[in-house]
Amino acid sequence: MSKPSHPWWKSAIVYQIYPSSFLDANGDGTGDLAGIIAKLDYLKDLGVDVIWLSPIYRSPLADMGYDILGPPSRGRARTGNEAYHAWFTASKSSKNDPKRDWYIWRPGKVVDGEELPPNNWKSVFQGSAWERDSATGEYYLHLFVTKQPDLNWDNPVVRSAIWDVMRFWVRRGCDGFRMDVINFISKTDGLPDAPLVDHTQYYQPACMYYVNGPQVHKYIKQMHAEVLSRAPLPVPRLLRLTNATPTDHDLITVGETPFTHDTSELAAYVLPQNRELDMVFHFELMDIDSSSETPLLTKPWTLRELKAIIGRWQQFMHGDGFWNAIYIENHDQARSVSRFGNDSAQWRAVSAKMLAIFEVTQAGTLYVYQGQELGIKNFPQTWGIEEYKDVASQNYWNLIKEQRQKAQGKEDVEMSDLLNGFARKARDHARTPMQWNASPHGGFTTGTPWMRVNDDYREWNAEQQIDDDTSVHAFWKRALKVRKTHDILIYGDFVMLLEAHEQVFAYTRNYGSTSALVLLNFKEGKVEIDLGEVVGVAGYTFVLGNYENEAIGLEEKVTLREYEGRVYVRESLLD
Repeated sequence: MSKPSHPWWKSAIVYQIYPSSFLDANGDGTGDLAGIIAKLDYLKDLGVDVIWLSPIYRSPLADMGYDILGPPSRGRARTGNEAYHAWFTASKSSKNDPKRDWYIWRPGKVVDGEELPPNNWKSVFQGSAWERDSATGEYYLHLFVTKQPDLNWDNPVVRSAIWDVMRFWVRRGCDGFRMDVINFISKTDGLPDAPLVDHTQYYQPACMYYVNGPQVHKYIKQMHAEVLSRAPLPVPRLLRLTNATPTDHDLITVGETPFTHDTSELAAYVLPQNRELDMVFHFELMDIDSSSETPLLTKPWTLRELKAIIGRWQQFMHGDGFWNAIYIENHDQARSVSRFGNDSAQWRAVSAKMLAIFEVTQAGTLYVYQGQELGIKNFPQTWGIEEYKDVASQNYWNLIKEQRQKAQGKEDVEMSDLLNGFARKARDHARTPMQWNASPHGGFTTGTPWMRVNDDYREWNAEQQIDDDTSVHAFWKRALKVRKTHDILIYGDFVMLLEAHEQVFAYTRNYGSTSALVLLNFKEGKVEIDLGEVVGVAGYTFVLGNYENEAIGLEEKVTLREYEGRVYVRESLLD
């Protein structure tokens, strides 16, 4: 029986590059496009099909490139010389400028004789979500930093301009788009004040008024009709490393959708009949260890909680076309081996390999973040706050420090609890420069790096791992080959086994006449499991494991070593 055809992007391996930290080719301390080009062979050898570039635009670097000025200049990814994009410079120049309504401007309000912003919305990065512009005396909305003014998507001229930008990149050979906080583009009419939930400050979380807003699906459907489903002009493919060519209408699209765990809410973006996006990055797994105050601080999590999240999304509308984006790292998350594995010297490599198995055996499009293939871990807890460069870390630190100083009436306040939390959860851990070799600064730059390289680069780097068949890098290569060899790992349905077990995550995948069995020990300590009552073990062949390469037979009673992972595949028993 012939296998059903699937879009090329479903089986693709996507590798995310954070350009500032990937490789600096010109010695100025910041990664650049030339550095990315220099490592294309490395990525192809790993098994990567698609490269996702975090912003490469000219930028004032208030949020490390997510605040953009315009297209890259002369191949350089970054510059900090200009203040705003030309669109916004025009918009703020006058209330009568044609681009005034390209952004969200409002007059302030006067309360008890004091001028305040238009509403009490809090920025995602702390403080007011509004900034007063002295030239016109009005405020503009910025849900993130002040250098990131929100576009007014309600203006059809703005949407048309966005479609033109997207068409520009498609004509240049771009094969798709990752859309940052795409569920933020529509705001509630009237921009009402947020309810008071945090009595320590005036500005309040307002996501209920800008997340999954009233027009968001209308605008994405229009994007699909105007850009995503239109045939581009034939051009060389620049960012895809395979020989397969997408059809005219087959771009890959993934939307980032924070502050949303509801399955039905996210399904609306993804189900094929809605003609919006191919998949979304939801945050339910990434939020599993986040405190209610901020994702920069931690809370305990259990394996049963993790299993419930994975099981829910692996099974959600699987037969109706819902498609998952599989990831456990990106530029906004701490390193997975430090969060979900064990980054001690003894167990770092083993647990990083186990997490690779965890990721490659899930249904969906697979995303790997730079350095994940090496088992890069969080930087040391001994690093001080000055090493944390991210605006989210710095702003939250300053907010809490100011609150404590005011409450205690002194300058010198205890902040070690925050630093401990940052050491486990801050976004900064994903942004340390890539560790290419044992030379100064890990071979990332010949200059002074914009951010300190993790202290372990001399013994933990790509050059050292590439020629070591037992390394994390070598294992990722094998794991990606196994995934590409077995369609069941990409498309098969998902059945949880041993659901209540506190140490082992076990599941089967089924696709046509083929079955796969995955066994993962998430803890330090051997464990015996009995598969006899939950699945038949006859006929399975060992295809991947993180302790050795030789085949390990499968019996009803299995002993898994510390952080051990195994994958077995069984073809039809009816032959």
